[in-house]
Amino acid sequence: MTHRFQIVLIAGVVGAGVLLAALVGMWAYMMATPPLHPNPGNVPTVARAGTPEEWSAAAGRGRQVVLAGLVEQSLPGVSVAVGAGGEIVWAEGFGFADLDSRAPVSPRTRFRIGTASRVLTSAAVGLLIERDRLALDETIQTYVPEFPAKPWPVTLRQLMGHTAGVRNDGGDEGPYAEHCGRTIEGLELFKDQTLLFEPGTRQRDSNYGWILVSAAVEAAAREPFTRFMRREIFEPLGMADTRPDSASENISNSATFYFPRFAAEPRYGYHLMRPIDLSCYAGAGVFLSTPSDLVRFAMAVNGGTLLKPSTVERLQTPERLASGEETGYGLGWDRGTAVIAGAGTRWTGHDGRVLGGPVTALLTFPERDLSVAVTSNIPYAQVEAMAVAVAQAFSRSTPGASRRTPAAASAAPESIPARR
Repeated sequence: MTHRFQIVLIAGVVGAGVLLAALVGMWAYMMATPPLHPNPGNVPTVARAGTPEEWSAAAGRGRQVVLAGLVEQSLPGVSVAVGAGGEIVWAEGFGFADLDSRAPVSPRTRFRIGTASRVLTSAAVGLLIERDRLALDETIQTYVPEFPAKPWPVTLRQLMGHTAGVRNDGGDEGPYAEHCGRTIEGLELFKDQTLLFEPGTRQRDSNYGWILVSAAVEAAAREPFTRFMRREIFEPLGMADTRPDSASENISNSATFYFPRFAAEPRYGYHLMRPIDLSCYAGAGVFLSTPSDLVRFAMAVNGGTLLKPSTVERLQTPERLASGEETGYGLGWDRGTAVIAGAGTRWTGHDGRVLGGPVTALLTFPERDLSVAVTSNIPYAQVEAMAVAVAQAFSRSTPGASRRTPAAASAAPESIPARR
């Protein structure tokens, strides 16, 4: 055995020992992490007054679903709302909006909704389409000449459907240190990057693409993006708790945000989320909201009171690639199926991700006239699974379950692709 071989062998053994010690240490850390809610009976809850009597049993089932999810995942706080028949029939906060002060989550606690902001921005596009100020198949430079021409044309439709080839941000790496006073300033993050592929040939999620969509909305509206959103969507729909996040302003009723300490898993502990500035993300992810406001929005969209049913169908119908393959994603709206009341039921909506992990789920079930929103103040919460379980709880002998909204009546195909 040569001296060099001995050195390599010893180094390999030492390296393996270090790796084993690290794995054992991580396992011990995970096993030693105390549960955030050791006694489920002590979890604070704050319910919205006025749950209709006919929905009280469903609300009781939903409460058990959310409490179980909160405790099992060791989430600091969760909020939920359910809408049916054009009304919010249940809204309740669970756990803590802030762990240090032990302030409880209430139905009016504001949460970051992350990429669920896209459905709000999609509705803004719909309004401007109806006013002939935007056209889906125009090149984006028609509205945003500041975006440099690329080897292929890039359209508003492709940006909204994630088929434009625009690159994405770094997930939990940001950029979150930049501040943008105007929506158009966000383009500096990516406008000179090359496209990943020829638009229309592939699909890839892109927050940057939705910054560009937001800039198009601002240009067509002829006023700042967030002002247009407030005046045309939030105020008319009574979304009083929806607004842009701010890195410098102390926003009332805002949850404190946390991040998993290890392995993108809240059960293994948490720490305070580092300061981030979402101002450059605009309609891609800048908004704070509540489940009640999100449900108000969803009911207005599917009920035909915000947009024409034909516009809703246009926005929610899945896009197709040049190959003819269906993407399963519309223009800012995701689609899928879930088993509700024993039957496969289509849903439209969107998840909301912050720093790469889910914090929000907004699901609407048009055939059942049901909308559900769930938010949490820590990423990587299983909010979509909780939203589906809440929908199941509210679909047992659902009053008026067979009623259909105007938008649902005109909606799409009989066979709905599974979510991708």
